[in-house]
Amino acid sequence: MTHTAPASFIIGQTEVAAPPLEPALYLVATPIGNLADITVRALETLAAADVLACEDTRVTRVLLERYGIRRRTFAYHEHNAAEAGPRLITALEDGKSVALCSDAGTPLVSDPGFRLVGEALDRGIRVVPLPGASAPLAALTASGLPSDSFLFAGFLPVKAGARDSRLESLKDAPATLIFFESPRRLDAGLAAMARVLGGERRAVVARELTKRFEEFRRGTLDELARHYAQAGAPRGEIVVCVAPAEGRTAPSEDDVDRLLLSLAAELPASKAAGEAARMTGKAKSDLYRRLIELKDAGDDG
Repeated sequence: MTHTAPASFIIGQTEVAAPPLEPALYLVATPIGNLADITVRALETLAAADVLACEDTRVTRVLLERYGIRRRTFAYHEHNAAEAGPRLITALEDGKSVALCSDAGTPLVSDPGFRLVGEALDRGIRVVPLPGASAPLAALTASGLPSDSFLFAGFLPVKAGARDSRLESLKDAPATLIFFESPRRLDAGLAAMARVLGGERRAVVARELTKRFEEFRRGTLDELARHYAQAGAPRGEIVVCVAPAEGRTAPSEDDVDRLLLSLAAELPASKAAGEAARMTGKAKSDLYRRLIELKDAGDDG
């Protein structure tokens, strides 16, 4: 599990020595498609870390080979986190440097790395972020939609009822919404967004970001839903950006109550209040008290 070979990497025809790392958990952003989108600091860390943990060793191997980094990798992903996580924590507590990367983009964005980070912080272990490629930000910046305030919502639930509930909870967020979506569920996801968020809202489907066939398709949610219903499932990784509803007024008390109850169906009360505060701009303490009142009233009924 520990890296012992001389640490170096290759850029072009030049071999570059990687300086030693201090003990810490390093979160390394990797390219989302184009392998040239990697930072020198990331290469230094991937080459020099005592332990290199990655989501899929086969995917990371392609990146390592591109830059002449010859070393062993350690799998850490959703299906083995319960077993692999403690081994990484042990390595950190033994004074090792551990680099964590996902298949593409920034670790912890829709992957299980947050558990490892939480455990490391609880044990007083230093956590070092190495910024770099990010699919949500790449899609947002080229979308043409407002970027002063945005909310990354990850993947929507697969089941229709849960998906609609999640969209309902996001409907009044005063921010551009950013989603990941599977190609085979894109048509159903866009149809649900049009129905719940409003078909007139502007949106962008970003596909194959940074790759040869990169594409941005812009339109209203209704237009995009119709297009993909007819065209069928596209290929590649997909990010959907949806503009804030234009001219939307501040949510009413009834709207806030519905939002609180919707969030509380999936989250603990404190977290539901915090999420509602972020969406509405209202004080978390006030929203928490209101949620408890709503729950008490429901129990009494």
